[in-house]
Amino acid sequence: MPPRSSSSQSGGGPARGRGGGGRGGGRGGHGGGGARAGPPQLVGRGGAQMAGAGGQPSGLPAAHVKTVGVRRFAFGTAGKRINVFTNACEATVPQNIIYHYDVAIASEKTLPPRFTMLLIKQLQLQPEFHPAGAYDGKKNLFMPHIIDFGGANSHDYNIALNGNSQPRDRPPRVYKIRITKAAELNPEVLQLFVEGKQGLSDGVETTLTALNIAIRMLPMQKFPFNTRSFFTESEARNVGQGFQLRRGFFQSLRPAIGRLLFNIDLSTGLFYRDGPLIDVALEVVGNRDPASLSFTRGLPERMFRELERYVKGVRVSVQPAARGAPPTIVTINTLTREGAQNITFKMSDGNSTNVASYFQRLSGRALHYPGIICAKTSRGAVLPMERCTIIPGQLARKQIPPDVTRAMVEFSTKRPADRLASIRNGFAALAHGQSEYVRNFGLNINEQTFPMSIEARQLPAPKLEYGKGSKDTSVIPRDGAWNMTEKKLFKPETISRWVMVVFETQNRFRKDTETSVVRSFIEGCQSVGMNVEEKNPIVKYASGQGGYPRIKDELRQAGLECVQKHKVNKGPDMLLIILPDGGNDIYRAVKHFGDIAQGVVTQCLLAKKCTRANLQYWANVCLKLNSKLGGVNVVPAAGVSAQLSDPQNPTIIMGADVTHPAPGLDTPSYSALVGSVDSRGVKYIPRTSVQASRQEIIADLETMSKEILKSYMEYQIRIEEKPAQASKPKRLLFFRDGVSEGYFGEVMEQEVKILKKVCQELKIAPRITFIVVGKRHHYRFFPEHPEARGEADRSGNCIAGTVVDRGITHPLEYDFYLQSHGGLLGTSRSAHYSVLYDDNNFIPDALQALCYTLCHIYARSTRSVSIPAPVYYADIVCARAKIHYDPSDTSDLGTVTSHSNFQSYVEGFRPLHNLHKTKMYFM
Repeated sequence: MPPRSSSSQSGGGPARGRGGGGRGGGRGGHGGGGARAGPPQLVGRGGAQMAGAGGQPSGLPAAHVKTVGVRRFAFGTAGKRINVFTNACEATVPQNIIYHYDVAIASEKTLPPRFTMLLIKQLQLQPEFHPAGAYDGKKNLFMPHIIDFGGANSHDYNIALNGNSQPRDRPPRVYKIRITKAAELNPEVLQLFVEGKQGLSDGVETTLTALNIAIRMLPMQKFPFNTRSFFTESEARNVGQGFQLRRGFFQSLRPAIGRLLFNIDLSTGLFYRDGPLIDVALEVVGNRDPASLSFTRGLPERMFRELERYVKGVRVSVQPAARGAPPTIVTINTLTREGAQNITFKMSDGNSTNVASYFQRLSGRALHYPGIICAKTSRGAVLPMERCTIIPGQLARKQIPPDVTRAMVEFSTKRPADRLASIRNGFAALAHGQSEYVRNFGLNINEQTFPMSIEARQLPAPKLEYGKGSKDTSVIPRDGAWNMTEKKLFKPETISRWVMVVFETQNRFRKDTETSVVRSFIEGCQSVGMNVEEKNPIVKYASGQGGYPRIKDELRQAGLECVQKHKVNKGPDMLLIILPDGGNDIYRAVKHFGDIAQGVVTQCLLAKKCTRANLQYWANVCLKLNSKLGGVNVVPAAGVSAQLSDPQNPTIIMGADVTHPAPGLDTPSYSALVGSVDSRGVKYIPRTSVQASRQEIIADLETMSKEILKSYMEYQIRIEEKPAQASKPKRLLFFRDGVSEGYFGEVMEQEVKILKKVCQELKIAPRITFIVVGKRHHYRFFPEHPEARGEADRSGNCIAGTVVDRGITHPLEYDFYLQSHGGLLGTSRSAHYSVLYDDNNFIPDALQALCYTLCHIYARSTRSVSIPAPVYYADIVCARAKIHYDPSDTSDLGTVTSHSNFQSYVEGFRPLHNLHKTKMYFM
């Protein structure tokens, strides 16, 4: 965990990485300034305020401690108390001083961590480095003792080591390494931190970093690694397209309330498939004939680009041209467009030859495929593919193909009991008890305490309300699920005019099929309360050939025919689109036409599914369609959550997300903001924007939040008929997704500042609560007695509504874990809620109930979801970014290939149509 900046501010100016304006001073965001409306604090309940050592409440931080987010002031008490297992065990904080050294390796290029690790291992053979220290592969070396530099603060060492591509007949290269003392770390500060007696400081974070590196040292020397995960060969699966999946183990030391924990979990790594490069290349392009890897034999440009992206950065063992010479390890940079027989160069004697002849002359063996494309290194060396072999154990840090993504999900899926058993095996693979580095630092990981038993609670599910005409208008979910049998949508929409456009051939989608689908669709709508006035719609067959221009014309023509049929100056309410298998390009074109160009609702269905669909299928389609048209599917019953529908405190709920490009792609990031406009917090409107690549702060938050707040007040006045003064929100709940812990302070500080500025400009003053919702953590919860009634659902997971705010939570700050959804496959992952700013003074029970309720209003499901619906919506809106670009461009990245800089991406990003800015078009 990288150190954040200083946390010394209390009431002065804001600090990077910290809550400004006195964030640590109290529960709210102003350190005690201003009126404190809202629910009172709960004290003296559930043991939360029992006195502990030193007079401070048990498990709660001391009053003087400064925090990044809101300081924990109580624990939740609502719900049934239970115990669950978690994948962690206890660790002890060492007592000896840790010495931090800066490492500077003189090199004209950045050396890979696997090589720098070898250098430092060689360096530590020097006697002054005994016992050995822990190195992070970059610039940090932590030692369990001080290094004797003879009175100096630093020392230069010359370390000889052969690189992978170094010829064996040359002397090893000598690397100059400067070791400089940086700091002395007293682990006592970490102990005080977990005890709640000291705030997070650079010393605490650096100490924690040092210990995490110590536990990584041994496995980093044995296994391929990626940050904190290590991958063994015990479980591996080839999944096509040149990739292999491997099972690995994640490990991390985490501070918790009153103790240091060791968190261990399973992880999945994407690897390049090892073996002959030519075989792997054929797998990537989907061909079996090596001769096809040639432009003269029809290699498609798209396949060439895909293969070049695949091989860039891949390390291969090359059979040398000279007979008897040992193989050389090199890294591929690009591919040639010509074959080895057509690439000529001058040799040292001045004569010209081609690559194929060169390899034949020196090795005595002709190339089998001299006409196919070749690999090329960054230094310009050309290598025939058939002489290259991909070496094993290489992680692929690239965008994952969709088919591989599905395989990865399947490979990663393990039922709770199986996952726990596999995690136990990880202790043997990581071998902390055999690690000299762990022993040298005096660190002890108590494996006997795995898995840990911690206290949890099961929250009651919120009652949900459906519409008039339902046999029973209310329903209470069970295990995170319910059904719509004999239920009507809360506010169903009416479809007056519609058109069905079929992008499938008439011999595959016959007239009788067409009639059946239209009839079934209408019956499905009526079953949930939606009225379809047009019983005999226009059905138009269209072709997906010709790309977006033709698809656009086909859809426009269908709309014109609807206008002419009904003799009204208004197009259809919606287009029902029937897609063939593999119709992703058609889907993107349809969505761009509907959402960006015309503002017409489109509902896409796969032909193979809708032709044999039952009533349940059509009910699920209607959940999406009704929301897109402006209707409401389900609402929390009155009184379930006063935080959502308290008339004395009108509340707007926002969900925000930022998505970044996949590794290896230099494309923009996209941000999204959704906000509720109704009084029950179920109807959301979206905004989205493009911003600089991998920027964490939402760049266009000011504009997007202002538009949503205006829309909220307009809706309250125009639709809910409230007076102007009552239309102003008094509470703003902001759920933020996609923020790593190291950016909590910075994101909260800047984005809350923007929200306050916008509210001030609009002359409103809602109390703001800012919560980060995280899913990328590695804590999992397991029922202690899965066979016992009420402790596990049918999948073997903990019951939906399981909340944990003790045992593993932050030593100082207001956070909790909520497993809000029922299990289906594998082991469920809870969401981690970190309350970074809270003017509303939400007590834990109220906030946890509110979050749990929001997980039940996701409009296109009759199951509770794993994160609050507004966060889910923001995530979907971000994922839809590619439809904002002209589909005439068929870029594999979903963006315009001619965009060579950020400004071009901005200019190419088309805004959402105005008619869709007030609808949930993304459902």
